[in-house]
Parts: sequence; structure tokens; C-alpha cells
Amino acid sequence: MGLRFRPVEGAFYTMLTDSARHLVGGAGLLAEMVTAGADREDVAARMREAEHAADERTHELIRKVNSTFVTPFDREDIYRLAAALDDVMDGIDDAVDRMLLYGVVDLPTGLTDQVDVIGRCAEVTAAAMPSLRGLRDLDEYWIEINRLENTGDRNHRRLLAHLFSGEYAPLEVLKLKDVVESLEDTIDAFERVANIVEQIVVKES
Repeated sequence: MGLRFRPVEGAFYTMLTDSARHLVGGAGLLAEMVTAGADREDVAARMREAEHAADERTHELIRKVNSTFVTPFDREDIYRLAAALDDVMDGIDDAVDRMLLYGVVDLPTGLTDQVDVIGRCAEVTAAAMPSLRGLRDLDEYWIEINRLENTGDRNHRRLLAHLFSGEYAPLEVLKLKDVVESLEDTIDAFERVANIVEQIVVKES
């Protein structure tokens, strides 16, 4: 059986961890957005700044991959993971932006539960990224993300049932459904990140 030797390039792990930490900040802004009395214009402006900073980190990571001859693990996997992390931040930004644009005020019961799931996903993802360096002790991470995604699916179904219960006017249903779907897409994006990490661990082990 052949042995593969790869360099220990700490910058990649640091950059991926930083990208995941941006998600924690974004999730915090999302939570602030659904807080009663929040200045949503201000929150949305800070969210745009946070999303721009996350984009810059992603671009730095891609430039690092392109300028490195041998990467710690397959460069295609680094591209995929960086893009997946960026997709999560885009999803959070999208949800915040929709709440602002639609002027959503009366939030349906259970929406904050989805926001809490996103916050937990962000924390778990950020905590897991440093473990990529040794590719160990990551199974608990993707198991927890899968559990959270299942919780998000249940919340999503309940939210849709509530929206179509007749309590909301048709136009309000359309607006709120867009926000609810954006939150669901963001949780799914976290699961894609976890799936990529699992594939990397299997491939490199």
C-alpha cells in the first residue's frame, strides 16, 4: 500500500476556520434581525459588510490554492469546501435581506426556532474546522449537523402549516414563505458543508 505525503500548510486550516467563524457572526446578525424592536436597516447594513468580508476571505483562500503547488488535501475539495462555506453566508445574507425588503413585522411562530438552528449549525461548524488539520474527531460534527438539519426540516413543515392556516393575508403568506424557504435553504447549505468534510475525511484517511 502506497503512502501519500502532503505538506502541513497551516494557512489553509486557518483560512477555512476563519470562513466558518464568519458564519457565526452572520448567524448572530440574523438572530438580531428577528429580535423585537431591532433596527433592521442597521442590522442589514452590518450583514452586508459581514458578507463582503466573508467573500474576501473566500477569494483569499482560492488565491492561496491557486498559488500553492501541493495542497494539504485535494485542491478540488478545498475549492468545494470554500464555496460551500460561502454559500451558507450568502444564504444568511439572503434571509436578512428578504426580511428588510419585505418589511416583515409579524413573524410566524417557530421562525425564531429556525434562526436558533442556524446559530447552532454555525457554532458547530466553526468548532469543527480546526480538526481538519488532523482529519480526526470530525464524525460527531457531521452527525450533529445532520441532527440539526432534521430539526430544521420539522420546523420548516410546521412553519408552512402555520402560514397556510388562514391566519395571514395572501400577500403576507407569500412574503413570509420566501423568508422561511431562505432559512431552510441555509440549513441545507450547512449540511452540504458537513457532507464535503465527511467526504474529505473518507478520501484522505
